[in-house]
Amino acid sequence: MRYLMLQENSGLQFVALPESHMYQLVALFKRLHKEIDKLTISDRPVLPTVLAECADLDLLGSELSITDGLDYVSGLERRFASLQESEYPLISLLTEIRALQAQLEFLNEEE
Repeated sequence: MRYLMLQENSGLQFVALPESHMYQLVALFKRLHKEIDKLTISDRPVLPTVLAECADLDLLGSELSITDGLDYVSGLERRFASLQESEYPLISLLTEIRALQAQLEFLNEEE
């Protein structure tokens, strides 16, 4: 497993993903950050800042937890699917999110 440390408005979040798919999540965040300003809606989703990626993680604070990668990506998909965007081709971003989501679902089924 690999862990991604994200800075969100609510604080730090840690997302666990298989090493084979971490690159895809990092690349997805880079794409989302690049494209988010192109959305024409006023209520754009706030994206976290990617702070670090690591192989081992020991959380020492009881207020911290690790989020499963599939759960995180599914939440991201719900946030973007609910947007009422009419100008920007949001479907391309959703396609990337859903592709990673489908791969993670397949991995969970295989285990």
